[in-house]
Amino acid sequence: MTKISDVTNLAAIGRSDLVTLWQQLFDQPAPAMLSQPFLRRFIAFEMQSRRHGGLSRQVKATLGKGSEKKSRPQCPALKAGGRLLREWYGVTHVVDVARDGFTWNGRPYRSLSAIAREITGAHWSGPRFFGLTGKGAK
Repeated sequence: MTKISDVTNLAAIGRSDLVTLWQQLFDQPAPAMLSQPFLRRFIAFEMQSRRHGGLSRQVKATLGKGSEKKSRPQCPALKAGGRLLREWYGVTHVVDVARDGFTWNGRPYRSLSAIAREITGAHWSGPRFFGLTGKGAK
């Protein structure tokens, strides 16, 4: 394979040469299931990025923020022994808060969303269904 120095030459090379070029650019094997058009796009972007000095600090910072693992939003401080009430089609549902989850109709549940799904038969955000988030939250 000849050294590819121009993005316009990428259209003329085959998969095996693209995979070799990927290995040279990224120091790791190309993803096996990546199609030739996507290989060309990724390689072209990398070549252009390197030619023009790489990504700006602002772009790197933005990308870095996305990689931080964010904790899942928590319900407002629900303490073991607490109770949640929700009326649904004329039936009042009582959920007891336990240390390791919730209890409804004598059965343990790990999440409020599972209980809301049982009650409604549809996917609901449990905290929202029980008024802990959104417009009804205090």
